[in-house]
Amino acid sequence: MRIDVYHDTVCPWCRIGKAHMKQALDQWTGEPVEVYYHAFYLNPNIPLEGYNFQEYMTAKNGGRVLPQEWFNRPREMGTQVGLTFNFERIEYMPNTTLSHQLIAATPPERRDIMIDAIYDAYFEHRSNIGNLDLLVDIAGVQGLDTHKIRKALEGNTELAAIQSDMDKAMQIGVTGVPFLVFNQRFAFSGAQPVSSFLQVMTQLTTKPK
Repeated sequence: MRIDVYHDTVCPWCRIGKAHMKQALDQWTGEPVEVYYHAFYLNPNIPLEGYNFQEYMTAKNGGRVLPQEWFNRPREMGTQVGLTFNFERIEYMPNTTLSHQLIAATPPERRDIMIDAIYDAYFEHRSNIGNLDLLVDIAGVQGLDTHKIRKALEGNTELAAIQSDMDKAMQIGVTGVPFLVFNQRFAFSGAQPVSSFLQVMTQLTTKPK
């Protein structure tokens, strides 16, 4: 089975949905599953220097909902799957291009762990994941060649791969993330519960009578 996951590295629901998917895969006893991650920009117009996070979130909601109120639901759901979100202490809403490039430059078999490391850096440790030096440090902690990674990020060598992901997302109608496609046949969006993952996977592997 193939699962294609469209995500952004500043999306709390993507982080929660990924945790739900992992729980589902841990419980899954059917055919082998391969997961492919694809870049998506929730806001492609964020400048390279990023925005002030609290001001950005306030403006995004039109001032109708305070950021602290918006944070409650993802924080509660994150706690249920062992994830920490320190929204109040995040300083930057970064441009996510470099973080997506780091994921694309990571060997496929290690991207899952790299994505978790980037999520942890941003949501738990409040780091600016739009910062080149920080991303190179994350790559080093994950055992990658920091010289090669720095060269790739400085040279924007993975931009074509990211654009390809965005083009595909547009073709299939992705407007928000997380967005998951199962066997290129069935899709759902949002941080769906573990039961939804298992239900879809079972349906796709059950032959009709």
